[in-house]
Amino acid sequence: MNLISFINRLKELVEIEREAEIEAMRLEMRRLSGAEREKVGRAILNLNGKIIGEELGYFLVKYGRSREIKTEISVGDLVVISKRDPLKSDLVGTVVEKGKRFIVVALETVPEWALRDVRLDLYANDITFKRWLENLDRIKKAGKKALEFYLGLDEPSKSEEVKFEPFDRSLNPAQRKAISKALGSEDFFLIHGPFGTGKTRALVELIRQEVKRGNKVLATAESNVAVDNLVERLAREGVKIVRVGHPSRVSRELHETTLAYLITQHELYGELRELRIIGQSLAEKRDTYTKPTPKFRRGLSDSEILKLAERKRGARGLSARLIREMAEWIKLNRQVQKAFEDARKLEERIARDIIREADVVLTTNSSAALEFVDYDSYDVAIIDEATQATIPSILIPLNKVERFILAGDHKQLPPTILSLEAQELSKTLFEGLIERYPWKSEMLTVQYRMNERIMEFPSREFYQGKIVADERVRGITLRDLGVEVELKDPWAEVIKPENVVVFIDTSKIENRWERQRKGSESRENPLEAKIVAEVVKELLDAGVKPEWIGVITPYDDQRDLISMSVPEEIEVKTVDGYQGREKEVIILSFVRSNKAGEIGFLKDLRRLNVSLTRAKRKLIMIGDSSTLSSHETYKRLIEHVREKEKLIDARELTWLF
Repeated sequence: MNLISFINRLKELVEIEREAEIEAMRLEMRRLSGAEREKVGRAILNLNGKIIGEELGYFLVKYGRSREIKTEISVGDLVVISKRDPLKSDLVGTVVEKGKRFIVVALETVPEWALRDVRLDLYANDITFKRWLENLDRIKKAGKKALEFYLGLDEPSKSEEVKFEPFDRSLNPAQRKAISKALGSEDFFLIHGPFGTGKTRALVELIRQEVKRGNKVLATAESNVAVDNLVERLAREGVKIVRVGHPSRVSRELHETTLAYLITQHELYGELRELRIIGQSLAEKRDTYTKPTPKFRRGLSDSEILKLAERKRGARGLSARLIREMAEWIKLNRQVQKAFEDARKLEERIARDIIREADVVLTTNSSAALEFVDYDSYDVAIIDEATQATIPSILIPLNKVERFILAGDHKQLPPTILSLEAQELSKTLFEGLIERYPWKSEMLTVQYRMNERIMEFPSREFYQGKIVADERVRGITLRDLGVEVELKDPWAEVIKPENVVVFIDTSKIENRWERQRKGSESRENPLEAKIVAEVVKELLDAGVKPEWIGVITPYDDQRDLISMSVPEEIEVKTVDGYQGREKEVIILSFVRSNKAGEIGFLKDLRRLNVSLTRAKRKLIMIGDSSTLSSHETYKRLIEHVREKEKLIDARELTWLF
């Protein structure tokens, strides 16, 4: 495919996915009542709000109620606020804080109606799609070059190893080699970072080395959390950084690194604030006069109204007093516009100063489209989570640089694409480049997260057995955290710290089958949900803290079912919601159990890889071995547990049910 055709195809796919996301949100809002939408975690009803402050140009509104709030809506999400029908509201804000009975939202304006008996609904973020499309329309030479490599229309240069003196002395040889080759790449380089292998640490070192060489760095990632991880570490190292993006989406502890905050610290900020205060007070004064809406002006232009007012005359059935009122509104409005325009220009000048002085500008891929980011040019882009970003997303930062380094793991989950027609978007630039030019990549091979027994199967299955555990984590178990199990019953075998990997096999139990709710595409398994609840209870009784436990399942409906049967402090998420996360103990419910041996989207082994690599000290899997074994990889997993770890027949545990 030639370059123009490919770019046009990307635009088509983005439009399809955009429509699918918006339509899915609208359809759900139409199909489900407010109470039903709240039940699935995407709305919160019966809220009253109060303004609790102002932060970096946004009003903070704390919404609360006496009844506890249980929701999937989380910090950083866009929400629409409405009285009854979210489809008729255009008041959109960003969640900045969340508690048991309250949620804080940042809003540009707060109408009076928005503080009494309102609902909040999770909102589709259309801004992201607009930025993707605008960038594709204005793609520059740098962005085209990246696509030419991806399509095989141009051959990249060889990456040479460059000697460097590391700031971080504890980097392992694989990390050092990856950084060395990234520094020695003229066009691009790929850092392949599997689970827990210190990818962020390597990127921080790489950024510092680039700065040391005198290079200006644009550092991005797909999520705000990943950007914040980089910001936090670089801030500790004394690098001159600026974090660009919506302040309410940035971790509170890092606000002092944001462009919005740094503007308030600039020597010209007093002048900027004064202009805004003048503009605001003039606007308030202006609004005491009659606004010349079409109904009142009756075809008269601004200049005609001003001339009539000068002569103290009326016209077209309008009294001289009304003409005078509208004239005053027009005069004051011109002053308001001038004050705010002067403020905008001054803010732009301050922002330009701050961006130019920074060594590293950090933002999400999407926010790299903001004009502030373009207030200086960059020598290199360093992009984390590159395997979770679509090509249109990653092209935003790549459009600004001749040289780039991507970090990620194409063996884990790709970007989530809603539309079946737009599935091509899930193929990432990183994946395409590493398949075409494996010699332009380096894999990190030492993992610092988990006991080596948890790591053994995924390392062998997905990474040619190349991953090794650092000696500090190699033998870690729950015993190190004070957990002891002395009992001799079957549950003791599940819970015991020395049984690091456990598989509870339901294949011999009659009521093991999965089911589908009416109107749902998802799946649930009541028996597995019961077993999960009992495993959680046993772990808590053994002294495992709730925050150490994570429950993962591939299916939304199973997540909802499990959530209802475990304490609310236990985090229950789908696999997709757990990428990049970790817990001391992971309980994994596979769900699929049927006579046909169908495992559905469990066939996507990247989902399995993510599931198996979230646990640090203990992994407990629950599934039907007869159904799962219809797939060779799952069959090998079960054999591995049977031979080397602990496989427990669920019949030994069923007396509890």
